Amino acid sequence: MEPTLVEGQTVLVCPRRSARPGDVVVVELPDGVRAIKRVASLSGGLDVRGDNPARSTDSRQLGLLDLSSVRGVVVCTFP
Repeated sequence: MEPTLVEGQTVLVCPRRSARPGDVVVVELPDGVRAIKRVASLSGGLDVRGDNPARSTDSRQLGLLDLSSVRGVVVCTFP
């Protein structure tokens, strides 16, 4: 699968904390780094996945994230 975003692209983020499966969100990872990931599910916690599984660090390695780790939802991208 091709990544949804490419390096150098700009994103517009709405600072709402509620996310739904399929949303692209900015999350704060346990090490304090902010990352853009896609919400896979919300059952028992925030399950996030990268669109490029071979190169992504996501819930497969980190486990479920706390819902409070969402910093915003991506609403628009610019080339």
